[in-house]
Amino acid sequence: MVGIDIGAVPFNADGWGPPESTTGGSISVPNQPSYVPFAPFSRSEKLGRIADWTRSLSNQNRPGSNTKQNAVDSAFDFTGDDSFATLAADEDSSFRLVDTAAKSHNHGQNRPKFNPRWRFNPHHQRSQLPQRRDEEVEARKREAEKERARRDRLYNLNRSGTNAASRRESAVFKSSVDIQPEWNMLDQIPFSSFSKLSFSVPEPEDLLICGGLEFYDRSFDRITPRNDRRLERFKNRNFFKVTTTDDPVIRRLANEDKATVFATDTILSTLMCAPRSVYSWDIVIQKVGNKLFFDKREGSQLDLLSVHETSQEPLPDVKDDINSAYSLSVEAAYINQNFSQQALIRDGSKVTFEEPNPFASEGEEVASVAYRYRRWKLDDDMYLVARCEVQSVLEANNQRSFLTLNALNEFDPKFSGVDWRQKLETQRGAVLATELKNNANKLAKWTAQALLASADMMKLGYVSRVHPRDHFNHVILAVVGYKPRDFAAQINLNTSNMWGIVKSIVDLFMKLNDGKYVLVKDPTKPQVRIYEVPADAFENDYVEEPLAEEDQVQPPAEDTEGVEANSAANDVEDKGPSTEAS
Repeated sequence: MVGIDIGAVPFNADGWGPPESTTGGSISVPNQPSYVPFAPFSRSEKLGRIADWTRSLSNQNRPGSNTKQNAVDSAFDFTGDDSFATLAADEDSSFRLVDTAAKSHNHGQNRPKFNPRWRFNPHHQRSQLPQRRDEEVEARKREAEKERARRDRLYNLNRSGTNAASRRESAVFKSSVDIQPEWNMLDQIPFSSFSKLSFSVPEPEDLLICGGLEFYDRSFDRITPRNDRRLERFKNRNFFKVTTTDDPVIRRLANEDKATVFATDTILSTLMCAPRSVYSWDIVIQKVGNKLFFDKREGSQLDLLSVHETSQEPLPDVKDDINSAYSLSVEAAYINQNFSQQALIRDGSKVTFEEPNPFASEGEEVASVAYRYRRWKLDDDMYLVARCEVQSVLEANNQRSFLTLNALNEFDPKFSGVDWRQKLETQRGAVLATELKNNANKLAKWTAQALLASADMMKLGYVSRVHPRDHFNHVILAVVGYKPRDFAAQINLNTSNMWGIVKSIVDLFMKLNDGKYVLVKDPTKPQVRIYEVPADAFENDYVEEPLAEEDQVQPPAEDTEGVEANSAANDVEDKGPSTEAS
């Protein structure tokens, strides 16, 4: 066999390495070139020496790591040392790594992309930041760029409307009531189960009608955007939003055992149209014996009108912004109250009923409203009584017709994409279709309230701001009338499904023990939750006093953006009279 001559290997008995020569210095290795500087094996390795135990260990005290292991890692890490990089500095300045791997067409696998900054580190964790400070800064920059890209992608997705499920990701929705830890959650009901319910009720009967109604002014039907009318402020008329158990008439009917379930049209319409709701709401339900009382909580915003609740692009979540969801709800409630009183013939003539307004004091000027206490038969042993409202009356051919008056409000055409002043005369159907898309829940609730009150006509007013940045002054651009049943069919509101939802909830609570419960719409999911709460819950909630009319001074035009809407919210709260504002 052919042998390999490896030469003579000197033996060093005194230590490690080649022995010293007799002339001093290390012995030279034969057949090896001398005085040749070390060259790296490749540009990416930058090898210089095996270990340097003289370096400062700046990353020695990493939290959650072994100190000795960190010292070893730092001694063998020369990423920050450029002592041996001078020879290839000129070449490295123009050198770039390129990913030449074949791209996979399998979109179902999320393979990691090639990154030339990655270096082998046996102790590396993906969640661990790079060791060098400059790489840490660069990593944070990359994370910030990814976050900006995610926000831009979400914004474009919201604008295009291609994904309705993810369009609400950027909006922050809060629960309408603070869930306390001692509350016991009994059940969760998804909205998908509501769509399958159906129940038919016979025609209701009127037990009592209270209050007084003024006649509708037919001249409002001729209003056009070119011949608009300024929305007035009614300073002296009081509006009442009284909850169920505080209503003296309902208390009297309950003592007379006229029914087993008691509610108001606002609460019933909220339940009936629950699958269309997006914002959170809550209803307090008390079971006393064989009776159920559906109430509004102290401080609840159930009487405020939502704006753009079902739109593709959510409103800003800043309370001080005049276009935030809360500020627009207060503004919409004011517009709705003012419009319901302005569209009347104010000549003193009024239709009175069996009893006066049960919430007004003697001699107090109140808004035009009639309360119809109606009873529906749910089964042989169960009846439901609800207080329903109508705002006006018409008399023609010795026949009396009840009307409900509500107002849609335009705050900025840029949000809806349709300018009412340009489209109401020529494309009224397009304007209504846009409102049905952006305010599906509000319009469905108005229709349900008109059906509950058996109103013959529901009038919708189109009210817009004088200027998009002025939320105090408004004009009426048009008024359109619809028959409630026809409008319900147009917006796909099924009466049997509405009553099916109410009947299922009533049956559910009838099986529970006596006590107090809260039905809460989940702020982020299409479902409702049922909580059992203590008997004294919500009794100590603080509610601000309504702001007096003389204190509601309109600010200068240049400062309209910063006006607080907090005091206005109390004018549409649950209990007691509320002063009117625009």
